[in-house]
Amino acid sequence: MSFNYYIPTRLLFGKGKLEELHVQKLPGKKALIVISAGQSVIKYGYLARLETQLEKAGVDYCIFDKILPNPIKVHVTEGAEMARKNGCDFVIGLGGGSSIDSAKAIAIMAVNDGDYWDYIVGGTGKGKPVKVSPLPIVAITTTAGTGTEADPWTVITNGDEKIGYGLDSTFPVLSVIDPELMISVPADLTAYQGFDALFHSTEGFLHVMANEMSDMYAIKAISLIGKSLAEAVRDGTDEAARGDVALANTLAGMVESTSGCISEHSIEHALSALHSNLPHGAGLIMISRAFFTFIAQSGSSNARMVEMARSLGKTDAMEAMDFVTALTDLQIACGVNNLKMSDYGIHPDEFIEMANNARENMGGLFQGDPCRINNEAIVQILMDSYR
Repeated sequence: MSFNYYIPTRLLFGKGKLEELHVQKLPGKKALIVISAGQSVIKYGYLARLETQLEKAGVDYCIFDKILPNPIKVHVTEGAEMARKNGCDFVIGLGGGSSIDSAKAIAIMAVNDGDYWDYIVGGTGKGKPVKVSPLPIVAITTTAGTGTEADPWTVITNGDEKIGYGLDSTFPVLSVIDPELMISVPADLTAYQGFDALFHSTEGFLHVMANEMSDMYAIKAISLIGKSLAEAVRDGTDEAARGDVALANTLAGMVESTSGCISEHSIEHALSALHSNLPHGAGLIMISRAFFTFIAQSGSSNARMVEMARSLGKTDAMEAMDFVTALTDLQIACGVNNLKMSDYGIHPDEFIEMANNARENMGGLFQGDPCRINNEAIVQILMDSYR
C-alpha cells in the first residue's frame, strides 16, 4: 500500500452553496471573472448572482468573456493581460471546464513572463519551470464533466496541439459545486459531460498508478453515474440526479489528482484539437467502446473491468467485456450511442496524423495504460469507432 495524496481545495457542495460565497475567506480584493463567450451564465443569472456575492464580500471585479468550448492559448494571453492591467489579485472561473481551465492558465500567465507554451510539457512546449506562483483560483462550476474544480489540470489548445498541464499551485483554493446551477444544462451536454466524468474515473481505476485513495473515489463516481446520469439526461430538473452526477464529477476530479488519465484522453484530444467543433465528451463517447474493448481483449485488467461493470450497474458481471456491455447500455439510455465522427468532419484519412498527434502532445498518458497501445492500435481503435 503506497500513495501520495494532496488535494488542498476547500469544497462547498450542495444546493444553494453559491449564496454562501460572500462569507468565505476569499483570496483577494479584486477578481478577474473568467466566463465563456456564450450567454448561458448571463441568461440564467449565474453571473449576476456571483456579482452580488462579490459585492457583499467587498470584492471588486472585472470580466473576461471570450472563452471557447475548446479554450485556446490566445485567450489565455488576453485574459492574463486584462488581469495585470486591472490589478486583479485572484481569478474566478465561472462556468464549465473550459472557463475554469482557462482561469487556471490565466492565473499562471498573469504573473509569469513569456508565452504560455513556454511552460507546457509536450508538443512544442518548452517545459520551463513556473517561477512565480500563480494567482489564487476560485472555481464555480455550472457543469458536471471535467472535475477541474478538484484537480490542478488545465487543458488548452494551441494550433493542432491540445495539451493538459498543471501544478500544485493551480488547484483552486475554493470551489463551489452547486447542482442548482446545472439544471439549465441541455440533455446532450449533460450526457457528454457525464461520460467525461465517467472516463476520468474508469481511466484512473485502470491506471498503473491507481491506489487505495483513487480507487475509493473512482468506484463511488462510477456507481453514482451508473445510478443517475441517464435520469439527469432524461429530466434535467431532477435535483437528486443532478446532485449525484455533480458529486461523481467532483470525485472524478479527485481521481485525476490521485491517479490519472490514460491514453483514451490523449486520443480524444487529438480529435478535438484537429476538429475544434467536437465536444470533448462526445469525442470520448465515440471512441470509448473500441478503446475499452482493446483493453478488455488484452487481458491486462480483467478483475478491475469486472468491478467497474458491477459499479456501473451490471451486477452479474463476470468478465472484462461486461464493462463494455454496461457502458453501451448506459450510452443507449442517455441517447448518445449513435454519435458519428463524420458529423464533425472527421475522416479516416486523418487517423495516422491523429495517432501521431496523440503520442507527440500527450504521450505521457500512454505510460499509465495497463497494456501497450501503439500507434497501429490507436488507428485501429479510431477505425473501429468511425461512423
